[in-house]
Amino acid sequence: MTTPPDPEVLRERRRLINLAYRLLGSLTEAEDAVQETYARWYAMSPAQRDAVESPGAWLTTVAGRVCLDLLGSARARRERYVGEWIPEPLPGPGESPADPAERVTLDESVTMALLVVLDAMTPAERVAFVLHDVFRYPFADIARIVGRTPAACRQLASSARRRVRAADAPAAPPARQADLVRGFKRAWEARDVDALLAVLDPDATAVADSGGRAAALPHPVRGAREIARRYVGIARAATGVTLLERTVNGLPGLVAREDGVTVTVFAFHVVDDRIRHIWVMRNPDKLRAWA
Repeated sequence: MTTPPDPEVLRERRRLINLAYRLLGSLTEAEDAVQETYARWYAMSPAQRDAVESPGAWLTTVAGRVCLDLLGSARARRERYVGEWIPEPLPGPGESPADPAERVTLDESVTMALLVVLDAMTPAERVAFVLHDVFRYPFADIARIVGRTPAACRQLASSARRRVRAADAPAAPPARQADLVRGFKRAWEARDVDALLAVLDPDATAVADSGGRAAALPHPVRGAREIARRYVGIARAATGVTLLERTVNGLPGLVAREDGVTVTVFAFHVVDDRIRHIWVMRNPDKLRAWA
């Protein structure tokens, strides 16, 4: 006999998706982690489920452990990954057919700049930081997830916080970011090197992730002049591609479409009135939310 879904338990799904995405940097993996969490819940007998005092806390603990295991195995997978790896970009509200009940909340904790920093942390650091600093879980609860003492978890979160501060640079106001992204778009469409140089930080970097599934620059491109030169060359070859201004991980970004299909998503980090970082997603496996 099939166990009927528990509405109280199902209401936790969106929160778990939000947690898992921040822990994993991949919406696809986050959905898989949450599915595994629910599978473990319903694998218990009714009596075992009834004995759980707080289903939400139980689900969070299990989801955290599932994500911790996935983060550990991800390092080995990344060694086999073709080219650069960057987190999976998220569309803004109204830009995806995804179920609103499962939509990731877009705030400063899902910007591409922060996700890239999180990805450089150890799995335990990332879990401790996200659970405590983003979701405000006490270290006693985090300790049960990572298998360490509360004091050790406090140290993990502190170490992660230092990494974030070291990489953090004050971002420009959203309106100014939108202006610069729009300037990048117009310069790209005009194949104008000088106009691109006007919006790029001299020490800008551009990183593309294709997973070997699409044409992309295989290594990070450093320096505004080299980025401008490379991107003008790409623009000249990209006939039939339309650039659209869209929200990417909560901030102004660009989407490239060809024959109505999203083929590229651009995320930007603007610092001191210039574009400092560009992250370019070309891997179609990571563009499913943009279908």
